[in-house]
Formats: sequence, structure tokens, C-alpha cells
Amino acid sequence: MLQQHKLDAKKDVTIVEVAFPNMRAALSEHRVELIGTGLPFAQDPALRAATRTLFTQREAIGRTEMIVWVARAGFLAANRPAMVDFMEDVLRALHFFTAPANHHEAVDIVASFNKQPAEFYDAWLFKPGGDYYRDANAVPDLDSLQSNIRTQVEFGFLKSDLDIREYADLSLIKEAAARLTP
Repeated sequence: MLQQHKLDAKKDVTIVEVAFPNMRAALSEHRVELIGTGLPFAQDPALRAATRTLFTQREAIGRTEMIVWVARAGFLAANRPAMVDFMEDVLRALHFFTAPANHHEAVDIVASFNKQPAEFYDAWLFKPGGDYYRDANAVPDLDSLQSNIRTQVEFGFLKSDLDIREYADLSLIKEAAARLTP
């Protein structure tokens, strides 16, 4: 977004690191003028009441695939049955947490784990459009991941591009999903 608005990140702004839980305080105490935050911190009622959204991540760089699981090919080959079992468990948990019928129980689990009131999560957690998109069967969006890698290369965070499809093996998740299909 800096580039789109003709700002130089090295000359026109000073970027400081602030831990997510401390961003609201840094902003409200005028120690910073802008924060970039994600869930669950972006849903903090006090933050939302005191601020306005300038732009979203999607508006800045398009659809993203930010978190993926990786392992070396040798490890996967040596542990394939256990990894498929693991991915099946992941899918069962994902299906439970995202099922509308389980919403209140899922919220209670997350709230208890985070020691926060359930009301903080109820309106948005695991709801379509409420939090981060996730594929129903945990299949990563390789096109978005490839685009994100190119963006990182363009801005100098990575030295060179790579073709993510050369490294992606979706067979484990597909095999695990097939076990759950009647």
C-alpha cells in the first residue's frame, strides 16, 4: 500500500515492531500512528471503537495463503501412514469447529483456551466472512501461495522466486479427506 500511494518505506515512514497484544495501547497512546493487525486482535471491541480500517490485506496484496505446513520428503515417506492419520484428525477437528451446529461449543473451547469471554468470539469466529478463509478439506490455495511468494520477491523479502507446485504434495490431505467421505 505504501508503494501504491507513492510512499517510500525507507524514507517516508518509520516501521517499528510491536507485539499484537500491545498494538491497541501503542496506537491509543500515540506511540504509533498506524498498526497492522490480524485476528483475534482486529476484533477487539475497544480497538474497533477507537479506530477505522484504512485497507485490508486483501486490498493490498490480493488473496493470501499465509500459513502452510511443510515437511521434508524423506520424513513424509518414512512416516506416511502416521501423517495421513494426523491429517485425518486435522480434518475431523476442522469439520467440527466450522460446522454451524457446533458454533457455540467451538467458541467456548477457544474462549476457554485463550481465557477470554466467549462473547469476544461469538460474532465472528469460524463463520464465513468472519475470520480467515479456510478450505473445507484443508487444501492450500497454491495459486495464492505462489502469488504471495512473488510479492515477497518483488519487495526483497525473498531472494528468488520458486514454483511452489514443484514442492507441493497434496496427496496426504486428499487421502485423509477420502477416508472421511462416505
